[in-house]
Amino acid sequence: MEPMTKTDSARNATAAVLLAALGYFVDIYDLILFSIVRVASLKDLGVASDQLLDTGLLLINMQMAGMLVGGLLWGILGDKKGRLSVLFGSIAMYSLANVANGFVQTIPQYAVLRFIAGVGLAGELGAGITLVCELMPKETRGYGTMVVAGVGIAGGVVAGLVGDWFGWRNAYFIGGAMGLALLTLRIGVYESGIFDRVMKAKDVRRGDFFMLFSSWDRVRRYVSCIALGVPVWFVIGILATFAPEFGTALGMPELPTGSRAVMWLYGGCALGDFASGGLSQWLRSRKKAAFIFVAATAATCALYLNLHGASLGTFYWTCGFLGFFSGYWAIFVTIASEQFGTNIRATATTTVPNFVRGSLVGVSALFQLLKPQAGILHAAAIVGTLCFVLAFASLMGLKETFGKDLDYLEPHM
Repeated sequence: MEPMTKTDSARNATAAVLLAALGYFVDIYDLILFSIVRVASLKDLGVASDQLLDTGLLLINMQMAGMLVGGLLWGILGDKKGRLSVLFGSIAMYSLANVANGFVQTIPQYAVLRFIAGVGLAGELGAGITLVCELMPKETRGYGTMVVAGVGIAGGVVAGLVGDWFGWRNAYFIGGAMGLALLTLRIGVYESGIFDRVMKAKDVRRGDFFMLFSSWDRVRRYVSCIALGVPVWFVIGILATFAPEFGTALGMPELPTGSRAVMWLYGGCALGDFASGGLSQWLRSRKKAAFIFVAATAATCALYLNLHGASLGTFYWTCGFLGFFSGYWAIFVTIASEQFGTNIRATATTTVPNFVRGSLVGVSALFQLLKPQAGILHAAAIVGTLCFVLAFASLMGLKETFGKDLDYLEPHM
């Protein structure tokens, strides 16, 4: 095979950004769809009104537990078999699970299928971001990940509209159909040349998850990357998903719906991902841009929890601002990918965001534990403060990665 020209490389990078962005769009659609259709689907399945919160937390936790398992599975496969195989395999799995979700008749069935969907959803983002980072020039790769995250996050807005207009079962069918249609696209994407060279090298350990814990420096980098992203899922999984319950506690004259709150949140997130990614390129610093957005998210969370008696419009606009400032996901996943060598890059990039998503299990458990004694508003304030303190501390410990050369290996220890 003849070596790629600069034009071929640019075309391959563009195709990879397009494929990863569309895949992430469907990924986010499915990931957030349960939050959109939670109330309607659970009521349709016979869950009592006073059990909607606890049953919803159970199903979200099943989905997130699946993502923890899937993050390990797809991450290791991404470094052993290639980024593209994981990209297509994960899309196929979560698309089929989406279709099956439309047929559920009982809560146990729902729980099992959310777990399976979670496993599938765990692979797309990490594989896509790793591929884009390795294919694009180091000075401009932030623009590529910005497009992937920004376009992908818009899937949450579409999920909100589809969930409202077409009913919860049809919303799952539509998501599955979009994913399966994506697999039929003949997009000319080739494997990363950086990865191909590592594949051909002898005596290189690839996809070894335990390498992430074989030195204190790697442990510190890995845990710090995870902690940086936790506030995003506190906002999505607690504040937006349970918007009706927060509206009641705030004494709002007209209560918000979870579907509209999530739609406003994800609309803001889509814009925020473009803004944060562009800011990191303009500042030539991932850390500075991330710090600005994490601080703004914390301030907006405080505002959200003090919207006593607010109008519905004010509440939804606040959700939009929450989404915008928590839209530093583009920077977050880029930082995670740039922190590690080629032989464990997919493992790290895939497991980090999924451990962040999976952290919602612990975050929601603490929230649920505190809620009876402290009340829903104070419980959220305590849990949110903990999430943001950990994020700031972790960000301070990470090295700047803007413009970093990614053609290197993590040493065996």
